[in-house]
Amino acid sequence: MDNSKVKTIWNNWSETWYQRYRTDEAILKIINNPESAFHHTTYSMIKKALPNLQGKKICVPSSGDNHAVFAFHLMGAKVTSCDISERQLEHSSSIAQKYGWDIEFICDDTMKLSKIKSGQFDFVYTSNGVHVWINDLNSMYKNIQRILKNDGVYIMYEVHPYTRPFGNDTDKLTIVKPYDSVGPFIIEEVPRYTWRLQDITNAIASTGFGIKHIEEMYAEDGSYWVDESAVERDSLSKQALDNLCNWKMNPLAALPQWLSLYAVK
Repeated sequence: MDNSKVKTIWNNWSETWYQRYRTDEAILKIINNPESAFHHTTYSMIKKALPNLQGKKICVPSSGDNHAVFAFHLMGAKVTSCDISERQLEHSSSIAQKYGWDIEFICDDTMKLSKIKSGQFDFVYTSNGVHVWINDLNSMYKNIQRILKNDGVYIMYEVHPYTRPFGNDTDKLTIVKPYDSVGPFIIEEVPRYTWRLQDITNAIASTGFGIKHIEEMYAEDGSYWVDESAVERDSLSKQALDNLCNWKMNPLAALPQWLSLYAVK
């Protein structure tokens, strides 16, 4: 499938919406506390799988804002950042050059990783927002498995598929689609997918990975349910945000919002 439209939309977003992730404040937060680039449960999973990242070779496909890439580098790893968007990589490369960080940036499709040789990495990590753009999960995981060394580790962090059937109404549960309706959904002329838990785990298992551990996490901050572009986001009180995490007041909070999975080649 031609992913040129995906590339175009991400190149456009890199110049607009994604600028907020490249501010000095955002980058200094990672420099001062690299762990902040990860959900704490996911980070605990990473530390259990790889207690010492010093010198480890790590690949981050669909690297997006590259916060995880920067964090891994600051923890002593040798990092390769891959993304389909040249603009995302150019901006991230500029940040790396500014701080003197030795990070490799490669423009490549996560379903192909054609520019990366097999058996190169100790660890592959994918973060939130990757799977919605993937039309062939088996190809994605086949190539993630391929570029790992034997006994190499894969860990993912992603929106939990159980959230997909529901709308954003925090007063009552509103169903907007069946759970097994995975797409493609054409938005801004680009196909997107809402894969089920079984689609993701079966694709991982079918490529020879051994799944070691899965964590299902809940939102720890009510801002999860507040649109980042909403004017009222910063004006909400702590009590209002806490109420959004109370499932008796916001039924969506009864569902896990995040998923992390740890697998080994």
